[in-house]
Parts: sequence; C-alpha cells; structure tokens
Amino acid sequence: MGLWRKFAIGSAAGVVLAGAGLLALDAADRAYPPPLEKADVVSAEVLDADGQLLRAFATSEGRWRLKTSAADVDPQFLRMLIAYEDQRFYSHRGVDPWALGRASLQFVSNGRIVSGASTLSMQVARLIEPRPERTLSAKLLQLARAMQIERRLSKEQILDLYLTHAPYGGNLEGVRAASLAYFGKEPRRLTVAEAALLVALPQLPERRRPDRNLKAAEEARRRVLDRVAVAEAVGDGEAERAEGVAIPSRRMQLPALAAHLAETAIRKQPAVLKHRTTLKKQVQQGLESVARAAAMKLGPKLSLAMVMADAQTGEIVGEVGSADYFDTSRSGWIDMTRVNRSPGSTLKPFIYGLAFEQGLVSQETIIEDRPADFFGYRPRNFDMSYQGDVTVREALQLSLNVPAVKLLDAVGPSRLLVRFRRAEVRPALPPNETPGLAIGLGGVGVTLKDLVQLYTALANRGQPTRLGDGITGVPGKIDGEPMLEPVAVWNVADILSGVIPPAGAAQRGIAYKTGTSYGYRDAWSVGYDGRYVLGVWVGRPDNGAVPGLTGYGTAAPILFEGFAKSGIATTPLPRPPAGAVRIAQSELPISQRRFALNASGLLVASGREAAPQIVYPPEGAHIDLGAKGGDLSPLQLKLQGGRAPFRWLANGRPLPDLSRRRTQQWLPDGGGYSKLTVIDSAGRAASVGVFID
Repeated sequence: MGLWRKFAIGSAAGVVLAGAGLLALDAADRAYPPPLEKADVVSAEVLDADGQLLRAFATSEGRWRLKTSAADVDPQFLRMLIAYEDQRFYSHRGVDPWALGRASLQFVSNGRIVSGASTLSMQVARLIEPRPERTLSAKLLQLARAMQIERRLSKEQILDLYLTHAPYGGNLEGVRAASLAYFGKEPRRLTVAEAALLVALPQLPERRRPDRNLKAAEEARRRVLDRVAVAEAVGDGEAERAEGVAIPSRRMQLPALAAHLAETAIRKQPAVLKHRTTLKKQVQQGLESVARAAAMKLGPKLSLAMVMADAQTGEIVGEVGSADYFDTSRSGWIDMTRVNRSPGSTLKPFIYGLAFEQGLVSQETIIEDRPADFFGYRPRNFDMSYQGDVTVREALQLSLNVPAVKLLDAVGPSRLLVRFRRAEVRPALPPNETPGLAIGLGGVGVTLKDLVQLYTALANRGQPTRLGDGITGVPGKIDGEPMLEPVAVWNVADILSGVIPPAGAAQRGIAYKTGTSYGYRDAWSVGYDGRYVLGVWVGRPDNGAVPGLTGYGTAAPILFEGFAKSGIATTPLPRPPAGAVRIAQSELPISQRRFALNASGLLVASGREAAPQIVYPPEGAHIDLGAKGGDLSPLQLKLQGGRAPFRWLANGRPLPDLSRRRTQQWLPDGGGYSKLTVIDSAGRAASVGVFID
C-alpha cells in the first residue's frame, strides 16, 4: 500500500471519527441540556402605572432576584463589567482560550491562582447550576455547560441572565436588587463609583458586602477602578475621582409599597411575575408617608385608610389600606378601604344636591336649625346645640343635622338611594329596614372606595365614574343618567370649597366634607378638585368607640396633608355651567326665601300651601344657549311650591308631557324673548319672561 493511499485512508478515518465524535457530543448535549428552566425562577413584582417597582416578593427560597435585562442597566456599567470580567465576551463561544492560557501560565509560574479565566457564560452556568465543591470535574462541567448555553442563547440573553442572577451578598441576587438595596434606586443611572462596586461584589459577595465589611468592599472597588480596561471604558480621570466617593455602609429595604393591593394582585394571579397597577408611585409614597406620620399621633389600636382616584378615568392612583400592614395591634392586615362603615355626614352633599336640583332651595334660602320631630325620629346636632335660622349654605358648611334631615324628608330617602345606584353604589341598609331619614346622618354602611366613587360625580359635573380595583378592574364613565344635574353639583362645590381648612392646613382650592359616625367610631373626610378625589377614614378596625374622634379634627388634617404630599398639582374646580349663579337672599323668589314643610311634607308659605313659583330662570334673565352658533342647548326649568302634576308652557304652547318633578327641560326654537309658564294641578300659575341668547 502506497504512502499516499495510507494517508488518504487515515484522513478519511479521522474525518469519520471526528464526525462520530461531533455526533456523540451533539447527542450528549441534547441528552444532558443545561438546566435553563431554573433561570426563570425570579421574584414577582408589582409595578405602578409607569412600570416603576412598588413591591417585590422574595422567591420560594427567600431570594430577592429581580428579573433584569441590559435595557434596565446603565450602559456604562455594562462596559465596565465586560472590561473587567470578560473582554472577549462577544467573540468567544463560552470559553476564552486566551484567558485559560494566561491563568494556567500564572498558576504554573506563581504556584497559586493569580487571575481567573471564567467568562460571563461560565459564571452563568455556575449560577444556574451551583456546586458546593470547587474540583477539576466541577470546572470541566462548567466549561461544558458554558458552551451548551452559548449554543442555545444569544449573547444578549446570556448577559441578561448574569444581570439577574449575579450574587451580591445575603439573599440579594442580580444588579437591580443590589442597586435598590445599596443605593436606593434602579440601576438605570449609576455613577462610576456605584457601577464599580456592583462590578466588584459578585466575585466574593459575602466577604465584600459593604454592610458587613466596608474595608473589603472599598478594596474590591479600587481593584476594579485600577484595571486599565475599566479606566479606558469610563473615561479620563473618572476612575480616580470615583475612588474618593464613600461607599454606603448599610443595606436598605427594597420597595414595599401598596401592601394590601400587592397581596391582592399576587392572590389573583399567582403565576404572573409582573403585575401592572394603576397606582402612581409618587402618589403612593406620599400617601403612605402621611399615613405613617398620622398613625404615630393617633394612638394605639387606631388605623386609617386612604383612596385617591382620578375622577375622569376612574383609576385609583393611590391607596392605603391601613396605618401599617405589619402592625398587629392596629389589625394592619385588614384593608379598611373595602369595609362597610357608617359614613357619618359625608352623604349630606348629595341631599343638598337633590334639593338644589328640585328647586326646593337656593344657597341663601333660610332654613331652621331647631329641635324637630319626624314621626318619632329626633335628630340632634353633633355638639347638641342649635343655630336657629341659618342659610342653606351655612347649614351644609357647618354640617348641621336637622336641616339635612328636613331636606332629605322633602326629597325622599328612596330617591337619594336611586341616585346612588346611578353611581353603581348600593349602601348597606340595616337588616329588614326600609330607607329612612337616618341615611342622611350615616345610618347605612359604605366603603371608603364607594364613597370616593360617589364623590367622582361631584368632580365631574354630576357624571359618576366607576373606580377600578387598581389591578385588573376596568374603570370608566358610568353610562346612563347623571347622578346630579350640573347646576346642582356646582352649588354643592361652591359651598364645600368655602369650608375653612383644618388648623394649620393651607387652602388648596379643594371642596371637602367631613363626617363622624355615631359613638365616635369613624372619622371621615373626602375632598376633590377638578380632577382627583381623595377619601380618608380613621377609626378602629374592630368598630370600637374612640372618644374625641371627629372628621374635622382627625381626618381632615390627613386629607389636606395627603393632597399636599401626593405631588399632584391642584386642578381648578369646574367652571359654573349655564344657569349657575349664587343669588342674594333679597333677590330670591318669595317661595325660596325660607324653607319649611307642613305635616304632610308640602312646602308652605304664610301658613298655606305655596303656589308654584319658577325659581329658574329668573324674570328678565339673559341666558346663553348658543343661539348665535346655530344649535341650541336645552334650558333647565325649575320650580318650587305648587301641587303636582305640572304643565309647562313656552310662548303659550304646552310642552309635551305633564310632569310630577319640579324640574323640566325646554329646547327653544330660536333666540330672542320667550314667555315661560307653569300651571299646577290646582290651576295656579306662575310666569317669567327671559331672553335666549
């Protein structure tokens, strides 16, 4: 056999053996893949509406391991990491032969390990498949796993795994967890000094923990900054300046905001790793800081709850379920935003709104605040005193009980509950009881969330908004009739915005109402501007009495502080709608100058049943309904007195239907002067002349 033939046969055999070897390696690779599924075990996160971290949950083995990608980290940190750990990361296939050769030569020359040869891929292999022993076989397996990982993942994916799993001491894993724990911030923007420390810690995380061994951490950071490749990556002189920056010596708590909402999110979707909420982190931090400060002053066993919502969208932007989730003495685990409690006087604005809407009163109408008996029900004021004759405006601002019950008696408790249903709120009535006058003073059960939902109507010209649950619930405008007419809503806001702020609080341009339940069990305050509604509840979760607890003295200061610390700029209250005006008492129709009811519940004037009186529009009024623009808007008509049903006439022509309500809408044919007349069932009539512009 010739030499050439032997060479050819040998070469062919070598190729076959090499091919067989490659096939064997490929089969082994497929049979024993790297355990990449372990890399998917990360901490669950609850995020705000903008994706900022509100709270993280440790993994089942107690690790803080936040999923991290290169996009989450400062680019300069990535350059420093690769320059220090694996300069040929983007060119090798998992193992760097040059680094292996250098490390071997240094070991032979010095008799000890001078520098390592681990690539980032090898480190990822060790992190997802840790082995306690440091043997040659363990190192060889790590080399093999690194090459297996390189076959399956891109460089970007491998880098993301390192950023997620790198150890930083204790139960901290990953760059995000370390940055939050040591610097109190996400790693998107890092100084050179911060980035160098995060590069240095993973090699010996327990020995170099800055909260345990500050000197070792400083020395490790210095070695990173002294590396030539790192100095070139950060720029001229930056490494030297970074060496003089102090290293934090304590570990901070990871964000733990919105405890109740976060727990709810995890319970609803336990398999989801990232839960997006409608909360705003800045608002949530502000409200929780107010809650913590207030809890220190409240005393033992008292808790508090706060809900802040966008009245236009229905999104909850801040929610505090208790004074302290972990305080068992306050039953902090109970989410008091979802518990039915007596709302005290916080429902009174809606009673007054109905009275305004039906034309029963105006702001300057006189109403009596004297002892009264409503078929055995005798309401008394909070301070047990009476003011005598007051205006409706004063009665609501002072939260007087007797005038509120008189108005509720006139508009009807059932009608009030119907309006609440328009806002998709159904207060809890006592068992086997029909709606009664006690509703006006808190004789129902309402949650703080539902109360805020009711108040969205006052911030939205009468149109209520459905609140979401902060997680998956769909918020939005509620279809159907408005809860109250815009003019009535404006009157309520005009009155409530004039209530004096609590002592020490600055006027913020908000309208607000307070309430205290019977027996000093609940203190409430709800306020709103033109966009946001904030509700506050204070009390004992066990419904115990708290002497001295009041809405104005206890809850209102928290409300104003909450608005201030939320970081949200005040939105002006809505402008007055057409027809909204505060009329002086001397200019009111005679029937609206004083509110009174006879035993049958009919309005009376001068000792007899009052004749009908048109209270809006007033005589001679010029009303802008858009006549110059073409399409006219309807005009709201209101009357007081008289006996239903009522027939309205415009310029001598009757409107289509009889009405039992004291309000009616009329759409003029055009601009100019018009005569409006109303006739009650007794044949009595009233008329006004108006100009439609």
